[in-house]
Amino acid sequence: MKKSAKNLIGRKVRAGEITGGETASELFDKAFGSFVGRELRDAYQIIRRMIVEKHTIVLTFSGAMTPVDFGVSCIIPLMKAGLVDILTTTGANLYHDMQRLKSGHWYEVPPDADDRKLRQAGLTRIYDTVFPEDDLWGADRLVCDLIQQSDMSRAMTTPEFHYAIARHLAGGEVGKFGKADRDRSILVQAYELGIPIFCGSPQDSSIFLNLALLKRKWGDRYRFSIDMEGDIHEYGAYHYYAKKRGSGKLSIIILGGGVPKNYALQPEPYLQQICGLDVDGYDSDVQVCDAHVQNGGLSSCTASEAHTWGKTSEECVQRSQYVFSDVTAVFPFIVHALLQEGLNRKSKRLFDHRGEAIALLDHALKL
Repeated sequence: MKKSAKNLIGRKVRAGEITGGETASELFDKAFGSFVGRELRDAYQIIRRMIVEKHTIVLTFSGAMTPVDFGVSCIIPLMKAGLVDILTTTGANLYHDMQRLKSGHWYEVPPDADDRKLRQAGLTRIYDTVFPEDDLWGADRLVCDLIQQSDMSRAMTTPEFHYAIARHLAGGEVGKFGKADRDRSILVQAYELGIPIFCGSPQDSSIFLNLALLKRKWGDRYRFSIDMEGDIHEYGAYHYYAKKRGSGKLSIIILGGGVPKNYALQPEPYLQQICGLDVDGYDSDVQVCDAHVQNGGLSSCTASEAHTWGKTSEECVQRSQYVFSDVTAVFPFIVHALLQEGLNRKSKRLFDHRGEAIALLDHALKL
């Protein structure tokens, strides 16, 4: 081999024999050496480095994750281990999170099942999972009960809204939920751990379908609203706080794509392009998604492309991995490996520092 070749290549491709006694981390190193397997191995190593280097970690997830209980298997364990500092997701995931508190009637079904028969039987399908349509009415009633609580009669950001909802659910003030059920709720766990939950398109879910009718019925008595501008500023404040406090490092794990991905990347152009503050973007990035990059869609754009927008740092371009796969097929391996290694830390409880973070950003802007 020519000497010049050494600068062009990585480590030798040499697999180890699987024995069945390996840890998940050892299995990554031994058998995940090429193609999507290698992408997954490198993603795990980047996430591990985020944790070891004490980065503030943003986790986004789209798709129908809570209906298939992915929150219980993967998201909540990471939250409890202190490995998630900010969450960004869809209103639909949070609505179904509440639905699961009301009902445990979720069942597997073949994805090619006859949808006409399912409809006649009163079942609603999400690919290979079904639930009784009547359960939606229970979730709708819960949303309406929650919004009628006195502390909901004001404008608030989405983290404030989700925190207020979860406070009632955790306290049992609306509905009677046992401890085991609350342990299975992303909303309640985020409340108990002080993790802000953002939603970039709250109106695109059944939560706000219910609120639309309530507003028409109540008229002037309806005082609730989402402060969209305040929401953007609060997200920017957490990013600025992460860069100016603690390790000064900020990273992101993106499961799927869509609005959660886009919204979680928006604080960087807000801070730099709009506010004129140099914060240098995310320092490392892992995305698991099955979208192609060729159509210019944001869900599949790379860290390099995001760097041209100021959303990721120059360092992130070298510490980034796009895993081309379905999240449910591969991300459990990463969660298992992290927890098996005992990679946990104390929660940063960023929501508890909300006022401090906003004040810090306001001071930088001389407001």
